[in-house]
Amino acid sequence: MKKTVVINVVGLSDRHIGKYTPRIAAFKAAGKEARIRPVLPAVTCTAQSTYLTGKLPQEHGIVANGWYFKDECEVKFWRQSNKLVEAPKIWDELKSLDPSFRSANLFWWYNMYSSVDYSVTPRPNYLADGRKIPDVYSHPAELREGLQAELGQFPLFEFWGPKTSIRSSQWIADAAKTIERKSAPTLSLVYLPHLDYCLQKYGQDTQHIASDLHEIDNLVRELVQFYQQRKVRVILLSEYGITDVSRPVSLNRVLRQHGWLQVRVERGLELLDAGASRAFAVADHQVAHLYLKDSRDLQEVKTLIESVEGVSRVWESEQKHQHGLDHSRSGDLVVLAEPDSWFTYYYW
Repeated sequence: MKKTVVINVVGLSDRHIGKYTPRIAAFKAAGKEARIRPVLPAVTCTAQSTYLTGKLPQEHGIVANGWYFKDECEVKFWRQSNKLVEAPKIWDELKSLDPSFRSANLFWWYNMYSSVDYSVTPRPNYLADGRKIPDVYSHPAELREGLQAELGQFPLFEFWGPKTSIRSSQWIADAAKTIERKSAPTLSLVYLPHLDYCLQKYGQDTQHIASDLHEIDNLVRELVQFYQQRKVRVILLSEYGITDVSRPVSLNRVLRQHGWLQVRVERGLELLDAGASRAFAVADHQVAHLYLKDSRDLQEVKTLIESVEGVSRVWESEQKHQHGLDHSRSGDLVVLAEPDSWFTYYYW
């Protein structure tokens, strides 16, 4: 079985490959290209689970980056257990074909308690005094200590948010190289998130993201050269593209105005009370899952949401099935935004 590394350059699309990314452009020109129609919703957890299982969300169960856990009456995003992915993963299939096969997962999602041989994923420490300390989780457990002794503490606060920098992607790349040198897995999965946040801040304005494109281009060159020198086949891919939007759509404000959504007040602040709400939306960029307490309210709520400016489509069961989203975790209704719009979670 030929050794392979899959490098996930999040947010990268054809419009970025060229002037500001000459090394990625050269890699593309020297190899083969395949176009993949993004899964819906085109978000990290869903896209990665589809890549790793070859299944649609209605089969693997990852219908968004987060959803409403109906048995707990809570909305939860960015869960980490691999048990949530309800389909066999590519490394399980390959292991069954070749018992000597070994795999490494560097920061692809649902990375905890999976059956890969080596895994590293962000896992901060939450202290009793409210502090959040950057850290990672690994398997084997001692891998965490070894990587942070060699590379320093994982720069969690530069992984996502206003302080995002190339340092987090560089740390992940360096960790992947360390694992390759020491363990030489048959398949390595490497996640490089650097473009994601700058694209969400600035959209397609290359004037603002030129330096970010240069940085990721240099890091990809470094990784490609490293693996090619070790005779490892390299695959570059992206999960989704990001487009410019101009209109925020707050479905939960609409639902609250019409008496469907409930809040509670704690310490003077309003909090969404999902379990008490007759209807509420879990927003995730281009798609929102809308959950109902009573299915008899479906048509009335659907009519209301269809009238909201910025809403493109509202799907019931049949449409959800046609588009691969007919899973028990999905909303009773699935709402799609217009191309220039996106869904906010605001209810206040």
